[in-house]
Amino acid sequence: MCSPVLNSIISGNITLTAFLLCALSSAVLGVLTALLFRWRSSATPSFSMTLALLPLAVQTVILLVNGNLGVGVAVAGTFSLIRFRSAPGSGREIAAVFIAMALGLATGMGYLGLAFLFFALTALFVVLLNMTRFGESRGEERMLKITIPENLDYDGLFDDLFAKYAQGASLDKVKTASMGTLYELHYLVRLPQGEIKKDFIDALRARNGNLPVTCGRVPTKDQL
Repeated sequence: MCSPVLNSIISGNITLTAFLLCALSSAVLGVLTALLFRWRSSATPSFSMTLALLPLAVQTVILLVNGNLGVGVAVAGTFSLIRFRSAPGSGREIAAVFIAMALGLATGMGYLGLAFLFFALTALFVVLLNMTRFGESRGEERMLKITIPENLDYDGLFDDLFAKYAQGASLDKVKTASMGTLYELHYLVRLPQGEIKKDFIDALRARNGNLPVTCGRVPTKDQL
């Protein structure tokens, strides 16, 4: 048997009281959703405002098409995806938009208790995933550039250092420099917690005759 708290407050025609209760719940849940997805994340102010307003907008659409849920979902879905036509969203942002949409659908149909219960469970799940660092790798990939003289055989030259200081390494590219008198070796290395230790750089410099060594973030496609 369904709990009365989870029942819809809308039965038949929409009253002013029911609309105001739904609108207030949507506004509160929207703000809470925006705050939740700003936690430990770099969300822009415009995206936070979008999350805060989206449940209210979806709820209003559902109330306007009362009795025709299919039309309401189609229209609300179109509204919610407008943002991603101009700028691609990350997976986290897309999830946040659909969660805000679901909250708007629940409040628009009058299931206020269910909407707050859904948000509480979602918030708990998001907090647990963040605290356990779900999906994060133990190390972070870096681009390592090492310059060596032409008389050194680079095959396996730094394998012992990679085994000591890194969790993995692969030779990505070899490039000649200074009229062929030098080689630039480009490695992709996975460092523990992404930390570039001084001992690692010093060991590389001792091995390559104190020639330049560069270690930084892997460039994106726009930077190549």
